[in-house]
Amino acid sequence: MSYDLIVLGSGPGGYVAAIRASQLGMKVGVVEKSELGGVCLNWGCIPTKALLKSAQVFDYLNHAGDYGLAIEGQPKADLPAMVKRSRGVAEGMSKGVQFLFKKNKIDLIQGFGKVMPGKKVEVKAEDGKTTTYEAEHIIIATGARSRQLPNLPIDGKKIIGYRQAMVLDKQPESMVVVGSGAIGTEFAYFYHTIGTQVTLVEYLPNIVPLEDEEVSKQLERSFKKSKMKVMTSSEVLSVDTSGKKCRVVVKTKKGEETIEADIVLSAVGVTTNIEDIGLEETGIHTEKGKILVDEYYRTNVEGYYAIGDVVPGQALAHVASAEGIICVEKIAGHHPEPMDYNNIPGCTYSMPEVASVGYTEAAAKEAGYELKVGKFPFTASGKASAAGSKEGFVKVIFDAKYGELLGVHMIGANVTEMIAEAVVARKLETTAHEIIKAVHPHPTMSEAIMEAAAAAYGEVIHI
Repeated sequence: MSYDLIVLGSGPGGYVAAIRASQLGMKVGVVEKSELGGVCLNWGCIPTKALLKSAQVFDYLNHAGDYGLAIEGQPKADLPAMVKRSRGVAEGMSKGVQFLFKKNKIDLIQGFGKVMPGKKVEVKAEDGKTTTYEAEHIIIATGARSRQLPNLPIDGKKIIGYRQAMVLDKQPESMVVVGSGAIGTEFAYFYHTIGTQVTLVEYLPNIVPLEDEEVSKQLERSFKKSKMKVMTSSEVLSVDTSGKKCRVVVKTKKGEETIEADIVLSAVGVTTNIEDIGLEETGIHTEKGKILVDEYYRTNVEGYYAIGDVVPGQALAHVASAEGIICVEKIAGHHPEPMDYNNIPGCTYSMPEVASVGYTEAAAKEAGYELKVGKFPFTASGKASAAGSKEGFVKVIFDAKYGELLGVHMIGANVTEMIAEAVVARKLETTAHEIIKAVHPHPTMSEAIMEAAAAAYGEVIHI
């Protein structure tokens, strides 16, 4: 069987690339070894947000009195019911992708795919039968999985990865979360909010370490205020799972500390899925576990491309989707603009939420810019006060010379819905005064962006 394009992997990189290629008139086949939609739809972005929404509603119920509401009896968290809802949401999204494949006449090839020399793909089905397909172009979009540390071997019962954390059949009384990137932070927030005693352990000096330091410090304060234990500059040395509970030995600045917990969640990043997919046989170059590509995602072997978590760049769903579109548009002879990896928004969906784009203050200084920095706290926002969500702030960073918007960092309720304004503003090379003079609706959380920009230039009204 012959195609114009075969894509290995149906995650947000692979399925988006396939649909765009079909729109551009290509005959497309997609190889998938498990669920359509990949990790993001089935085990990542979507079902975790469903769980987090359940935690948020539970939190609202526990604070109903703050909003003038009386609820009889104490609300109870039902983890199996939350998991069931989350799985239902994921299933619905996966069915949506199935519909899109039918609509765009894309063939789904079920099985484990390997690239082969001569623009071929070998697919091994579940029954062991192998079939070889040919394609003019082949995109590798096989994604990533939980990274395992030698001193944190995942057994799926007491030491778990994010997959098991999403489908636990019983709520643990206590949990140690190792790693405070987006995955670790979100699960720490979720389990802590529904009543599990959570300890969040981070090796680096700040939690959410990729964020601006002020944001990291604010999130740590918020977590500690809600009685979560947060340990920074700390390293898990060992976990003893022989007893009823896990005994976790943590090395801190003050010495070693042993924590007992029912479950240890390892959230220390991801590892690419590039083993046994034929890269060596085909002669495709890799470096440090990533496939090397040019700005249009072409590998060193003609006709073979790679996108998403398997290539250098941020391991985010929206990055993979954008890469897929750029890749196939270039294949189709269009002239897409290469990706600006310094204008990629990052979001963490804890409460408060975290969202950011561009340079942190430290990175902007390191790059040699002279800065104008403005901050607007949500304590001064009418909408935040009305909503009962006054934690957090918006911080904007401008180049003092030209007023260029270098970075935006937000922490607070719903800020993940606000960050796109900053991404578009940076894409359009918007200056500080254009943001200040763009009238924002009142009362909204989004006014804080305008106010923060005004604060950078000494024109802020409400603080």
